[in-house]
Amino acid sequence: MELKRKVAMAAVTLAVALGVGHLMQNGLVVQPGRVADNDGTAAETPTAAPKEIIPLAAGLDAVPVAVQAATPALPDAALAPALPEAADAGLPAVAPPPALLSGNSTDCPVTLEVMASAQATLDLMLTAPCRASERVVIRHGGLAVTGMTSLTGALFTSLPGMELAGEVSVLFGDGLTVSAAEALPDLPLYRRFAVQWLADDAFQINAFENGAQFGEEGHVSATNPQRRLPNVPLRGGYLSLLGNNTAAPPMLAEVYTFPLDTAEPVDLTLEASVTAQTCDRELLGEVLLSEGGGVTKTDLTMATPDCDAIGDVLVLNNPLPDLKLAAAN
Repeated sequence: MELKRKVAMAAVTLAVALGVGHLMQNGLVVQPGRVADNDGTAAETPTAAPKEIIPLAAGLDAVPVAVQAATPALPDAALAPALPEAADAGLPAVAPPPALLSGNSTDCPVTLEVMASAQATLDLMLTAPCRASERVVIRHGGLAVTGMTSLTGALFTSLPGMELAGEVSVLFGDGLTVSAAEALPDLPLYRRFAVQWLADDAFQINAFENGAQFGEEGHVSATNPQRRLPNVPLRGGYLSLLGNNTAAPPMLAEVYTFPLDTAEPVDLTLEASVTAQTCDRELLGEVLLSEGGGVTKTDLTMATPDCDAIGDVLVLNNPLPDLKLAAAN
């Protein structure tokens, strides 16, 4: 069923300037994106052509972000099982039950490997055999998205590179953090635009390449992401869907990689659907631009209409110039 669309024409505001350069991020306090899970798939959001245009209040407010990797949580000696006392001095002491592995012990280590691949992409391999089916937050270059380990405690996924050093950290629910890095020397060839959010505050990117209209060839979105394929030359840009939406609360993102040909025109829009969970309130997200190996990041806010408008889709046109303006200021 085709959704009605409301296109945001104005009321976009930018506040504090952000520095463009090397950025390390510890994740949003409240932030699929959709990182491909072990099967390499991710959820997609259908879109429909806009039918009407009305003003919408939205804002892009620049905020500085500085992140440090969390210190791994150390086991508390007080939690170790106590040795039961013998009921009688003449009886041998009862052996204590076997200690549970902490998930980062010598016998059960947690490891993270990061490898650079084509199109300035980072391939991740997380191994945590004592942490099966556990929610994690994956962080890189300002992005922060959720993942879920498998039944064997493994997680394999890929991230579009956002900063040159290629630093990645994985945060577990108990505070344990593992980190790794692989430099991305070819990243300056690529330009990337991303939006990320937490739970129901969902946003979608639409990229219209070479004057394409909605639904035509050259319209890149979650329903037509133009995914990169191994050993297949890129034609135009592509969209990466990041985050695991089953890892509650989910932190999700979309990242659009522009065509390598900088002369190829691209028009961008950001969308948000009005649902029972998002109506009559303010949606919060973050927008990032990776350019020349550095990252600019701003806050995104979008006010939704009352719940009579459920089914509508709000559209914010051309967010890129505002993001660049925030960086310049």
